[in-house]
Amino acid sequence: MVELLFGYFATVIVASALVGVTRKNLVHSLLWILLMFVHLGGLYLLLNAEFLAMVQIIVYAGAILVMFLFVVFLLNLKEETKEPVFIRSWQGRIYGILILLFFALFGAFTYKRTYTGSFTIELIEKQGHTKTIGTALFNEYLFPFLILGFILLIPLIGVGIVAMRRKANGTS
Repeated sequence: MVELLFGYFATVIVASALVGVTRKNLVHSLLWILLMFVHLGGLYLLLNAEFLAMVQIIVYAGAILVMFLFVVFLLNLKEETKEPVFIRSWQGRIYGILILLFFALFGAFTYKRTYTGSFTIELIEKQGHTKTIGTALFNEYLFPFLILGFILLIPLIGVGIVAMRRKANGTS
């Protein structure tokens, strides 16, 4: 039964991600990505990572997707949907397929079946998921976590600048 649910979640995640990326209408694209985020939370539940499932749904499906929707409505991208898509050329598609193939082969050849890190299943069961994630995030990955915060801050500043320019120019 678990394998069937895992297959369902995996199929819907991949399909909704592909549909979300290929839609011309950005609102429809964001709704497909929302479906992907919710199913990813369900996949985390199957893997007994309840904390990650709730964070996935609250942070990504809630906050970040609402921020994307806000940016789409703020920028008024109706003109963008009338433009032709730049990836219609066969060269762009071949480059994209070659890049994906490279990363798939790289991942297949560098994959290690055994985990050799300090966070074992026994430690996670002893401490709990939340404490283990917090320990790893704020001890071993603090610098990348801070860099990610700044990377997420940059688009918000850009949206603020665009909104102020539009307000100063008198456009909506």
